[in-house]
Amino acid sequence: QVQLVESGGGLVQPGGSLRLSCAASGFTFSDYAMIWYRQAPGKERELVAAITKTTIPNYADSVKGRFTISRDNAKNTVYLQMNGLKPEDTAVYYCRAVGSSFSSRGDYWGKGTQVTVSS
Repeated sequence: QVQLVESGGGLVQPGGSLRLSCAASGFTFSDYAMIWYRQAPGKERELVAAITKTTIPNYADSVKGRFTISRDNAKNTVYLQMNGLKPEDTAVYYCRAVGSSFSSRGDYWGKGTQVTVSS
C-alpha cells in the first residue's frame, strides 16, 4: 500500500523555524516529483514548493528565500525547511507525490500536518 506520512508540524512564534518531513512508502520514490501544498481555513489549497526527481526545486513567490525543499531518496523522504515563519504561513501542509516516468505514473497525497504561527 502507498503511504505518505507528514510530520514536524506544530506551534511556533513568528520568525521561528520548523522542518516538515514526508516519509513515503509503497512506490518507487526516486521516480516521483515531490510537492508541498498548504491550505488555510477558508482558502484554496496552494502549491508551496516542489522538487523534481533530479532535485530541481521550485517555490511559490510567497515563500522564496524562506523555505527550502529537499529530498533524500535513500530515506524515501522529502523535507520542507521553513525559516522566518509568518502568521500567514499558518495552514495544514500536505505532501504529494507525482510520477514522472512512463513506469511510475501515480499521484498520491498525505493526510497533512498542522503548522500554526502565532505569538
